[in-house]
Order: sequence, then structure tokens, then C-alpha cells
Amino acid sequence: MALHIPGLVAVVVFYALILITGIWATKKSKKEEKKCVGERSEVSMLGGRNLGIWLGIFTTTATSVGGGYILGTAELVYLPSKGFLWATGPIGYTISLILGGFFFAGPMRVKKYVTVIDPFQKKFGNIVSSILVLPLVMSDIFWAACILGALGGTMKVILDIKSQYSILLSSIVAICYTLLGGLYSVVYTDVIQLIFIFFTLWLCIPYILINPAVTNIWYTATHEVYQAPWIGFLELEDAGIWLDEFFVTCFGGLCCQPFYQRVLASSSVKHAKIMCLVSGIFCLSLGIPPMLIGAMAASTDWNQTSHGLPTPFHNGDGKNILPLMLEHLCPTYVSIIGIGAVAAAVMSSVDSALLSSSSMFANNIYKNIIRKKASDQEVLWAIRAAILVFGIIAMSLAMASSSIYELWFLSLDLLFSLVFAQLVCVLFIPVSNGYGAIAGLIMQLTMRLGGGDSALHIPPFICYPGCLIKHNSYVQSFPFKTLSVAVTLLTIVIVSSLASLLFRRGLLPVRWDIYNLQINSRNRNQEEPAEEICLGNSETEGKEN
Repeated sequence: MALHIPGLVAVVVFYALILITGIWATKKSKKEEKKCVGERSEVSMLGGRNLGIWLGIFTTTATSVGGGYILGTAELVYLPSKGFLWATGPIGYTISLILGGFFFAGPMRVKKYVTVIDPFQKKFGNIVSSILVLPLVMSDIFWAACILGALGGTMKVILDIKSQYSILLSSIVAICYTLLGGLYSVVYTDVIQLIFIFFTLWLCIPYILINPAVTNIWYTATHEVYQAPWIGFLELEDAGIWLDEFFVTCFGGLCCQPFYQRVLASSSVKHAKIMCLVSGIFCLSLGIPPMLIGAMAASTDWNQTSHGLPTPFHNGDGKNILPLMLEHLCPTYVSIIGIGAVAAAVMSSVDSALLSSSSMFANNIYKNIIRKKASDQEVLWAIRAAILVFGIIAMSLAMASSSIYELWFLSLDLLFSLVFAQLVCVLFIPVSNGYGAIAGLIMQLTMRLGGGDSALHIPPFICYPGCLIKHNSYVQSFPFKTLSVAVTLLTIVIVSSLASLLFRRGLLPVRWDIYNLQINSRNRNQEEPAEEICLGNSETEGKEN
């Protein structure tokens, strides 16, 4: 196969359009920086907190619908060992955004935090927040790597370009415009990218449906024709694994800094909530095309296509099933347009992931721990340096990844297993404190790592009920990830309550009270009467007036 010149030209034009838009957006960023003298770093991270509702909906949807979401969903539906029942991403992301709108957006936006780590740093201290930054940053890097790998595979299939070259080019473009304009560049390029994603994905569907090599997908959903039915199977022994995957996609997204970056940048609490709810609906609608393409791939007689036999599954090329369908079952111009969809999905998430991880590092680690007296200009340079470093790491991982879905799921798994319980406690459970958070971290790490992880090649040292050995590796059929989160939540509440009781009653020495529970308790007790007197005076004054 020769280099596809028209396709290459189309990709270069698309990248140029994105880069120009990103550069144009820097003008708005500069204007906001002039309005907020001394807070330029916050403008870079949150854009002046004046994100409009429709712009917010576009950028939140585009951030969720990345290359991992699109190609990973198609991959799962296509694989005979998985199928539609295992493609929990679209419904999970939708539930995540709706829950975020109803419960999480309000408390975060009202307090005007800068990152998702801020409430932890304020309530649990630097030790806990520093530890929690690690899974959050790692999650962003895995997420960026996953979607860069998705684009690399697509261009390799359709344009016959080595995936390393396309990953390198995409990384450079995303890093450049994220460095230039911060959140504004990310948001405005997201608008273009979401339009590309929506129209190009739906454009490909009719061409694949009418291809003579594709059997009726309603029939192949429940009947084996070329491979196992694409609807998939869910055996009782796999129910625990499915539950874990479902809860990971539902609740892992609630811990993502890119999500809160949009929430905190919104112009009001009301807009933040509406933005989340509408984005959830859009996210679900954009999950339909990759699911259909995966189903049609499972219903395709590959011997009738230019691909021929063996099938992509037998070639070990399941992760590239969506670009393979575009190349072999669509006209050339449609497959080229399809590249635009994948490239748009990649760009819309890579820039968000890089800005997200860099914001947490600069604001919560560099500014609040390493250099507490750092100037605003210094924090800006820390953001830029982190974008560059994290971008290079993500690019390197993308070149070495073997499965798009694996990296995509791993990024959510880190958040659900290590952050979700802590986030619920810090936002909604007043009794929680640093002592409970530390105990929770120990419990989380023990139970989660104890179950092992095949993606990270970590062998288990805890055999939960139903632990089996398949293909020379351990498989935990029990939903141990969900169990670890539930136990961690309970641990934080119990230890926090116990620590509070022991210190406030003087049963433990004051010198051990590193979180000042006794002092805070006394301050609250002293403040309450003062507030009552103040209220009483105001009421009296009101009556007199």
C-alpha cells in the first residue's frame, strides 16, 4: 500500500485549522489576563471563570468523547470475547456527567476551587493531597496516551503512515496550542472538533450498512454467522467483573480534573449544572456510531472485502477495527473524512488531559508545597513546563501501547479505585478529616493492589472469592474494586469519627493532633454564640428601623 497523498493533505489542512484556531484563542486569553492582574495563571487554567453555557456544553462533550471512547467502544463491541454488553463506556459516561451535574458541580463551583485537589488540600492537608495528585496525573497521562495511540492506529491503517509519525505530529500540535492559550485554546478548538466528530461519524454509517459484505446486524446480534453474536455474553461467573467495569466508567469520570476544569470555569453554578446534564445526553448520542460500527464489523464477511482473511480479530488488530471499517467498506473520500473524526476526537481530549495534569501540578504541588512564595509568572512557567513534560510522557506511552481500551479503562480505574471515596467524603461527609483520609488511603492501596492488575502486570497477593487462573494469569471474578471503594468510604468515616472523639475528649495528647481537631472544635464553639448575637442584633436593628 502506497502513501495516501489526498488523505495526508486533508490531515495537514485539518491540523492547520486546529492550530490556527488555538492561536486565535490566545487573543481572548490575553484580554482576560489584562483584566485579572496578578492572576494570569488562573486565567490559563480556568479562563477567567466566564465560560458560557453553550461553549461549556461543547467543550465538556468533546473532552469526554475522545479517541479512547470512540475506538475503544467499537473495539469492545467487535471483539467476540466481549460484545455490546461489555461496552459500558457510553452509558457510564452519560451517568457520570448527569450525576456530576446533580451532585458534584454545585459544591465545587460554589467554593470557587481551582482544581479538584483544592478541597483535599484545604481539609485533609498536603500529605493526602500530594498522594492523590499521583493517580489523577497518571490517569490524565494514560488517557492522553490512549487517544494518541488511537490516532496513530487510524492513520497507519488508512494513510499507510507509521503510527509513530502521526503520534509525534499530533502531540506537537496539541502541545503547541495548549501552551499558547491555555483553557481558551482548548475550549475553542473543542467546538470545531465536536462538529467534526458528530458529522463525520454519522456520515460513515450508511456506506457501511449498504455494503454487500455486511450481514443484517439485527440477525447477527443473536446468531453466530462469521463470529460470536455481537450482543455478547454475560456469564454468572463474570458478573462481578462486569459490575466493576460499569462502576468504574460511571464513577471514575466524577474524579476527572478535565471535568472539573469546565465546571469551575463556567460563569455560574446554574450554568455548570445545565452544562453537565446536556453534555451527558450528547455524550450518549455520540456513542451510538462506534457501537454500530463495531456491530457491523462483527457482521462482516471479510473475505468479500479488500482486507481479506484472516479477520482483524485473528490478526490481533481489533483495536483498529473502526479505521479498518472505514478503509475497506467505505469510499476513499469517506474514509479520509473519517480520519478527521478520529483526529478531532484525539485533539479534543489530549489538550484537555495535558492542561488538566499541568494545572494540578502547578497549583497544588509547585505553588502550595514546593514554592509557596512563587510568583504568578513562575506558576505560569510551571504550567507550561508540565504541559511539555507530560505531553512527552503520553506520547512515549502511546507508541508502546497494545490496546486502546486497556489504557482508556486504566485511566478511569485509577480514579475510581483511589480517588472516588476520598472525593465523596471531602465534599459530602463533614465528619471526615485527615486521619480518616490517611487510613482510607492505606485501605484503598492494600485492597486495590492486592487484587492485582493485568494491564500494569501486578500479580495479586489477595485472592478474593472466585479468584481463578486463566491463560496463566489470575482473574478476580469478584467485584473487588467496588468492594475496596465501599470499605474505604466506611474506613474514612469510622476513623475520622474516632479520631475526632478521642482528641476532643482529651483521650489523646494534643501534640499528636496534627490536624488541630481540638483547636478547630474550640473555635467553632466560640464562634457559634457570636454568630447568634450578631444575628440577634441584626434582627433587632431591622425591627427598630
